[in-house]
Amino acid sequence: MHSGTGLWVDKHRPNQLSKLDYHKTQASHLKHLVQQGDFPHLLVYGPPGAGKKTRISCILRELYGAGVERLRMETQTFTTPSNKKIDLMTLSSNYHMEVNPSDVGIYDRVVVMDLIKKLAETHQFTSSQRDFKVVVLTEVDHLTREAQHALRRTMEKYVSTCRLILCANSTSSVIPAIRSRCLGVRVPAPTTEEIISILQTVCKKEGQPIPTELASRIAEHSQRNLRRALLLAEACKVQRAPLTDEHQIPSLPWQVYLEGTAKMIVEEQTPKQLMEVRTRLYELIIHGIPAQIIFKGLVDELVKSCDMQLKMRVVEAAAMYEHRMHQGSKTIFHLEGFVAKFMSIYKTFMEEMLGNF
Repeated sequence: MHSGTGLWVDKHRPNQLSKLDYHKTQASHLKHLVQQGDFPHLLVYGPPGAGKKTRISCILRELYGAGVERLRMETQTFTTPSNKKIDLMTLSSNYHMEVNPSDVGIYDRVVVMDLIKKLAETHQFTSSQRDFKVVVLTEVDHLTREAQHALRRTMEKYVSTCRLILCANSTSSVIPAIRSRCLGVRVPAPTTEEIISILQTVCKKEGQPIPTELASRIAEHSQRNLRRALLLAEACKVQRAPLTDEHQIPSLPWQVYLEGTAKMIVEEQTPKQLMEVRTRLYELIIHGIPAQIIFKGLVDELVKSCDMQLKMRVVEAAAMYEHRMHQGSKTIFHLEGFVAKFMSIYKTFMEEMLGNF
């Protein structure tokens, strides 16, 4: 375990496959995979906070040893076909590089091709027993189709000097040509019991024992997202130590903001209010809250104000707009479309209700 200060979630992150707290059978399979000479491209997928990145870090450590943890942040500059310069942050060691190409939006294809080409061509290996470097690409399910096709070609071209570890929440937006070239590693969310047990272990190490009832409430509240559970436990400790069953679990600021946004939608259904709501949705997106999370949060809050008949229509509309959001590229359009649709359904329903009195 790492010592020193820092957030609990980073400080207590296991760094070896043998030290992982759950999915232990999978960990031993991964260890075996690394020890076999030929290491395949991997597609690691599962819900947020399930431990994908932790497992990827452990795999890298298993491949290259502790040197892989000496990381440096670098800004790489890419030139688009129209000669536009774009910058992207990468995290790299002497053995690997990690990058989120979807950060540059529609230019992700350029990044994917250039980055892997650069890494494959600077072929100096420093006392490593492996004859390949690893590129970790995160959020591959957010890459455009063009970038994914470019990625497939690049994978084949540089397979002798590069291995890819792709990370995604879901494989449904990853093209079959990439899925078929990778070994799929599914990382399911930990169970509520596993989260409770990890919370108890971490809190004990921090000298802040956590009562089972509080650990259980945090695990429920985190919806099986381990990262969120650890952040919430630490937030409870910051609020007040020692930890007791009476602790209120704090809502994260963006959750409060999202609840307020849902309230505004229910209070008034006008074009003016829709513009206000749109601004608030932009605000959430700018602060890095994933569109899926905003969508789910909105739907959860809005259905609280609906009776059964209305709930069905709202969930139906949500499903349609969420599906469109996955197909399209501008998430705000689909979020806003859903809000407008809800306003229309809700207003009509309220008018009918009043008309019946």
